[in-house]
Amino acid sequence: MHFYTYDGSFEGLLTVVFEAFERKAWPSQIGKEGEAPPGIFAEHHFVPTQEDKARRVWEGLGKKLSTAAWENVYKAYLWEQPGFEMLIFQFVRLVFSSEQKGIEENFADPYVQKMAQVGKQMFREKHRMEAFIRFQRTQDGLYVSPISPDFNVLPLVVPHFEKRYADQPWLIYDVRRQYGAYYDLQHVNIVALEETPLGLRKGQLAPEILTSVEPMYQQLWQAYFDHVNIPERKNIKLHQRHMPKRYWKYLTEKKPRVQAHQPIQNKQIPGSQPRLGA
Repeated sequence: MHFYTYDGSFEGLLTVVFEAFERKAWPSQIGKEGEAPPGIFAEHHFVPTQEDKARRVWEGLGKKLSTAAWENVYKAYLWEQPGFEMLIFQFVRLVFSSEQKGIEENFADPYVQKMAQVGKQMFREKHRMEAFIRFQRTQDGLYVSPISPDFNVLPLVVPHFEKRYADQPWLIYDVRRQYGAYYDLQHVNIVALEETPLGLRKGQLAPEILTSVEPMYQQLWQAYFDHVNIPERKNIKLHQRHMPKRYWKYLTEKKPRVQAHQPIQNKQIPGSQPRLGA
């Protein structure tokens, strides 16, 4: 039994794949650094990340897989579910053992099936995040949105918002994984807060850090949501299928109705683009 551990990075996992092939010692389990071996007879190998070895594995996969299947390998890493490392290793081993391209279409193989299923799950979660993200504007002009997706899809949604909201600084923060993507009008940087504020975890920033007009924007969106709703055609099951209840605390339209200080029709709202998140 061979138990490989790595630093938790995608490059580290690809280095494990390289080392296993080089040693011809196939892993029975792969885990992150610090995890205990699965048994007293397991031979433990810690593999430090080496960029050149990881690149060789990644480029080799790109030559043998379609673009979608190639990207699914990275998506399986972001999937984060138990056993994802071994799934990736077994799939990569299958790819490199095949002399022909197109192995990703052999759905009789269980690893090919599972990788395709993971790709679909990640696509669905990415699509939901692109649709469900709601920004709140702070007094310093930063647009902030907390998220808590089932899978680690933040790296996948960043390009969408980088293109769509290129003219405003924003922070999308994954409160479950405690890191975020910060866009400063030029670049996207990965950031992490030392301690995630309670309000951010609950999906609502503290009122004192928001702009004075933010409650009115939220009230406008809630009013729009109410007016496009057709009570006679209400279908709760269908609604929750497309908008799962676990995401509601991050959606403006699902929060308690915002009370503006004055009736909204009497307020002069500065010009700005609506921030609906999709």
